[in-house]
Amino acid sequence: MSVAIEVKGLWKAFNVSHQGIGSIKGALVDLIRRGRRRQERIWGLQDVNLLVEAGESVAVIGRNGSGKSTLLGILSRVYKPTKGEVRVNGRVSSLLELGAGFHPDLTGIENIYLNGSILGLSRREITRKLNDIIEFSELGSFIDAPLKTYSLGMQMRLGFSVAVQTDPDVLLVDEVLAVGDEAFQQKCYRTIERFQKEGRTILFVSHDLEAVRRVAPRSVWLDSGRVVMDGPTAEVTEAYVERMRSLGEAKE
Repeated sequence: MSVAIEVKGLWKAFNVSHQGIGSIKGALVDLIRRGRRRQERIWGLQDVNLLVEAGESVAVIGRNGSGKSTLLGILSRVYKPTKGEVRVNGRVSSLLELGAGFHPDLTGIENIYLNGSILGLSRREITRKLNDIIEFSELGSFIDAPLKTYSLGMQMRLGFSVAVQTDPDVLLVDEVLAVGDEAFQQKCYRTIERFQKEGRTILFVSHDLEAVRRVAPRSVWLDSGRVVMDGPTAEVTEAYVERMRSLGEAKE
């Protein structure tokens, strides 16, 4: 099989300033004194290695702040690596967080064109897929309303509908399926299952271990930016739950 995702020695650092800015004047002073302010370098990812074959479905699990979303952000080119190599083959479609790639003042249809262009589709391609996206989203007349009038569940509907209609080779999904009604969630899972049968690659981040077991035969457990365990989902989730239980944080 060919390789869909290859990550070698990946490190990602974020610089965090400990000096707050409360006004425009403060911002100017901070700019002048930039070299003197105290900063801390935080490592979001540390020496991560990952190989995902084309057609694999892999989940990424871990506590908040473990590096899951940072990894997906790098794979989708939202972030640049500090060190290391990252290679993703084929068209990538990402659903990283609600509202990403959308504008609150634009209508649903206008946001479809905006988000579709961000995901690499031409205007002609978006127009050709527009009816399918609208039909899948089940938003009805709300498709002509501004996004700021949408609930979180409606935003998820729109985002997922665009993501799956871009005909991706690699689909990156970060937690968003936890939002929305049960019926639409099941529709999303059926779409993921269809993608799996078609041999597409899926990287799935979730705190919902039942969803992880349903979607991904293989899981990668991250903690403090490092890979703790990579293997069959049943084994990885069992070890993860045991660790969380020992820390008093067990959560299914």
